[in-house]
Amino acid sequence: MIDTDSARKFRLLLDLFERAVIVLLFAWLCYRIVGSLEETPFNIVFLLAEGAVALFVLLRRPTDAISVKPFDWVIGITGTMLPMLLIPSGNGWIGGAALLMFGTVISLGAKFSLRRSFGVVAANRGIKSKGLYGAVRHPMYLGYFLSYTGMFILNPSLFNAALLGLWGACQIARIHAEEQVLLRDAAYRAHAQKVRFRLMPYVY
Repeated sequence: MIDTDSARKFRLLLDLFERAVIVLLFAWLCYRIVGSLEETPFNIVFLLAEGAVALFVLLRRPTDAISVKPFDWVIGITGTMLPMLLIPSGNGWIGGAALLMFGTVISLGAKFSLRRSFGVVAANRGIKSKGLYGAVRHPMYLGYFLSYTGMFILNPSLFNAALLGLWGACQIARIHAEEQVLLRDAAYRAHAQKVRFRLMPYVY
């Protein structure tokens, strides 16, 4: 049995590791995306959106109500990491830019609702039930699905398709992992009864 002090130190180390990985991946993404902007200028929207992920990870508040299950950490970090590995390919349809921007607005709106409650691994950093969270329980992930689909339309390739397919599976697993943690909170159980759909109204 790990004592409370040791458990907190362990969570702190995991937290620092997660932040370091996300920041390093974002730096690498910047290196790759900047060179594509002349051919596909709307890629800058994707870069800014991923920059917001890195920023919110750095600014978030700590919590003891975080999962320490290895699977939850794998899907949390992998689900955040995979989009940062997308390869700019060009030759896409400019119509993808509208979906990219629309999804980015939704995901940023959800982030600003969470503010310092934002996290990558399943945890309870406070229950949010207003704004976008009054429409679906996980609006940020809805924004991601829309914006990454737009990014793929702008940058189609078999590699990006496979990457985003794996990412989508990780996101569904993340939603279930998060809900396992959040449903321990009576406030979230009440919220879940009121807001029936996790990701998309009348679908899921």
